[in-house]
Amino acid sequence: MANILDVSTEDNLQYQFFPLSNGSVTFQVKAANDAHIALTQGPQESDPMYEIFIGGWSNAKSVIRKNRTKPDVVEIETPGILSGSEFRGFWVRWDSGIISAGREGEAIPFISWTDPEPFPVAFVGVCTGWGATGTWKIEAAPSAPVAYATPAGYPGAASAGGALVWADAAGGQVPPGAVVGGQDCSGEPLYVARAPHEGAIIPGKLVGSHGCAYIPWGGAEHGKSEYQVLVGGPNNWVPTSGSSIPPGAFPAGESEDGEPLFIGRVSHEGSMTTGKVQQSHGVCYISFAGQELGFPEYEVLTA
Repeated sequence: MANILDVSTEDNLQYQFFPLSNGSVTFQVKAANDAHIALTQGPQESDPMYEIFIGGWSNAKSVIRKNRTKPDVVEIETPGILSGSEFRGFWVRWDSGIISAGREGEAIPFISWTDPEPFPVAFVGVCTGWGATGTWKIEAAPSAPVAYATPAGYPGAASAGGALVWADAAGGQVPPGAVVGGQDCSGEPLYVARAPHEGAIIPGKLVGSHGCAYIPWGGAEHGKSEYQVLVGGPNNWVPTSGSSIPPGAFPAGESEDGEPLFIGRVSHEGSMTTGKVQQSHGVCYISFAGQELGFPEYEVLTA
């Protein structure tokens, strides 16, 4: 069950910040105007930063702003969207650089914007101002399991703390908060994924537009319509080479022989592609253009 955070905000435009465990937040707010939501990397106002102003300009307009800089990136008319006498429900989501907000019970956002230079969001802040105070009921997701909590049917793996978890997905679905590991030659984001194959659990890449994840095994690239995607943070990549696995790396799977497999990535032919690191082989394997390719110099995902 989700927890409900009861929050009061003064007429001072000072954000109160809360950590996030996924790519969305749902809330109800009672405010006459100017319910502001911030999406940030840390628990403070600092760039990079998204802000969504609901019911600004005397409850007449809503906008999205980046890095506290005008002009706003998008602005729409939303007369009477807030109320000072009753709660109004909303949701805010961010996924692959798409920032959107919608009303409770409506799947289509009333405002959205795609950031060409997205950043990972780890905190949400709320505030009111311009003559308004606010009473909020923020739906907080349950505490995330420790890093790489092992779902049913997958082998055990060491954990390293934090809020990284694996989410089941299929058919190109990208769960909210998915970790972006790189990008395809076309510029499409590639997400950290894993899937079972021939008795192994193998880290690879999710290409949403292809409707599947790809994993490297046996010299070939294998597409998987059902897979798991890494969600949460952090997103730290440490350069290394050969069989040197840096501190903080954590097993994300295992070979068919039971050897731990780590998450790696390499730059190849205009792409940054995620794959598996097998320490005994001294390389990072990626799947690319139908093949499994090995690279002795690579980066490893660490806590």
